[in-house]
Amino acid sequence: MKTDGHTNEIQTIPARKGVAAYVREGQVVSVINTHGSQVVDTWAFRADDLSEFMSMEHSRGAMQKVNPGNGDLLRSNRRRPMLTIVEDTSGGVHDTLIAACDRYRYEQLGHIGHHDNCTDNLAAALASLGLAAPETPSPLNLFMNIPIDAAGSISFEAPVSAPGSHVSLRAEMDLIVAFSACPQDLVPINGAACVPTDAHYRIDEATAGKPG
Repeated sequence: MKTDGHTNEIQTIPARKGVAAYVREGQVVSVINTHGSQVVDTWAFRADDLSEFMSMEHSRGAMQKVNPGNGDLLRSNRRRPMLTIVEDTSGGVHDTLIAACDRYRYEQLGHIGHHDNCTDNLAAALASLGLAAPETPSPLNLFMNIPIDAAGSISFEAPVSAPGSHVSLRAEMDLIVAFSACPQDLVPINGAACVPTDAHYRIDEATAGKPG
């Protein structure tokens, strides 16, 4: 099993771009909102079979809620545990509803020409490891604030996370994780200034065993 080579070292998720790394079962990956206002699209794939991936649809059904929190399991499209949230200092506001942005999203918003997007960032991040996913799953949008009102309507709002806050997730199988520092700059999901920023991640050995 390959390793990412960066255990315990803080790594950059460059603004507007994506990265991917191997995470072994039992390791904990912490995603750090360095500046407090950056959404990080997050994916996980089974390391030896990318056709099994973290699925928001399956996770919501198992959790019976739309916003995961401490202790919650994120499950695969085969309903198996992939990641467990073990710590969240960000305020606990994340999104499991919204698809990764893509060229079509920016075209709908009126952008002309190329625009960095999370779908392409995922493909490029996996390609850096010599891999390609069979599809683009809906991501776990860490730090993304999509309130649902009493009428069932949603809105795109700025993150509530503070600078330096983080979410830590324990791998429940050998995984490839991928992150995109979302390049959205036309709606205020990355803060009112609509300026994407770097985020960071770190992979550590677990300090506690799995729950019984």
